[in-house]
Amino acid sequence: MDIQKIKQRFGIIGNSFGLNRAIDVAFQVSPTDLSVLITGESGTGKESFPQIIHNFSSRKHGKYIPVNCGAIPDGTIDSELFGHEKGSFTGAHDSRQGYFEVADNGTIFLDEVAELPLSTQVRLLRVLESGEFLRVGSSKPQKTDVRVIAATNVDLVRLIEENKFREDLYYRLNTVPIIIPPLKERGDDIYLLFRKFATDFADRYRMPPISLGEEARKILSNYEWPGNVRQLKNITEQLSVIEEDRIITADVLKKYLPDYYPNKLPAIYKKELVDEKTFATEREILYKFLFDMKGDLNNLKKLVHEIIDKGADIDQIKNANHLIQNFDQSPPSFINEENIQSKTINKIEDNNIEDTEEFVEESLSLEDKEIELIRKALDKHNGKRKYAAQELGISERTLYRKIKEYDI
Repeated sequence: MDIQKIKQRFGIIGNSFGLNRAIDVAFQVSPTDLSVLITGESGTGKESFPQIIHNFSSRKHGKYIPVNCGAIPDGTIDSELFGHEKGSFTGAHDSRQGYFEVADNGTIFLDEVAELPLSTQVRLLRVLESGEFLRVGSSKPQKTDVRVIAATNVDLVRLIEENKFREDLYYRLNTVPIIIPPLKERGDDIYLLFRKFATDFADRYRMPPISLGEEARKILSNYEWPGNVRQLKNITEQLSVIEEDRIITADVLKKYLPDYYPNKLPAIYKKELVDEKTFATEREILYKFLFDMKGDLNNLKKLVHEIIDKGADIDQIKNANHLIQNFDQSPPSFINEENIQSKTINKIEDNNIEDTEEFVEESLSLEDKEIELIRKALDKHNGKRKYAAQELGISERTLYRKIKEYDI
């Protein structure tokens, strides 16, 4: 079937690539019995896609039951989905069929599936894998033939890492993923939706439809729309009811978009670390190294000045310089041979040590010190990463990643 006909049938407005792709995938997967996971931000219109899948499937004559998992209390969610036996809990005066029993040979749409408790996730996984379930308070398994379509507006992978969502259930639900693009990525669809909503509200409230001035239209296109289509619909309704002037100017529209910023500043890029625990450990090592290094540098400075005060010869100065080079491959400028010779002469000619004293500002960059530590560890172990990683107290994988990152 043509995508435009599907849009007309289900009231979907827009022509963006992401939207058309989502509709096409929904239509292509509808004849199968594969589980589908629909992802997208809140307010993007995810609820239309399970209806597309159900109505173009062989189950279209069976029941279609949408379930908002976030709206059902944890204590009753199992009873709602799988039913219960009489007397299984307080208030269970009669036996009751659950949604999976009622929707046999049909489709169940689990919206906000991430809100399911872990115990319910185990029950759901059993239904998906074997088609069997148990009523609450019963030990007799029952069979059901139901297609499951799930939707969520949160990152399930992150919930898996936090042990709030089962990984096996995620892969079972995500057999076919459908991604709904946010409104801010749909370009000209924003204005098309505004016109549709403006016309609908004009008919509902029996008043002329509103329209946008040129500047207001630019604002509409540039706005981020964190609430997506739902937010656009609400604002259009407010404008239709409240504003007497049917042509909405930029100044008027801005009043309904309090968080609108005309200039989109570049976002600060926050680098994601692969292993937060590893990072915390490495950071502690670096801090300890910096404090230890500061003390060592102060001791070395004191040693050099004592050598100068005693009028040491060049060989002794070179030995001191060698000690410092072992500490740091790039010795501080205040202890190179030319400076020390010059200072020794100045010391003999002038007793004022303050004229010859030199202070070097130390680099406190964690990145620089991390690079320095890695190079030293590699040099110490002749480039063997395994032993260098052990020396640094990090994993070999982390060391390899940092070598690539810093181009060492």
